[in-house]
Amino acid sequence: MNNQVSIELRIELEKKIKQIFSSKIKELSTELQRILIDDMVTAFENRLKVLKMVKIVNGF
Repeated sequence: MNNQVSIELRIELEKKIKQIFSSKIKELSTELQRILIDDMVTAFENRLKVLKMVKIVNGF
């Protein structure tokens, strides 16, 4: 169940990022756009995990 929610949230985030950056990435092929968006979502998720860990460790 939790994994399904994560997948749904990731897809939603990918759609939002694609919409936000559509004018910047329109010159890229569809495949390169997909790769870039996937990288951006992954980077965001990883940064969020690190910041949550820092919050826990430092009590922020």
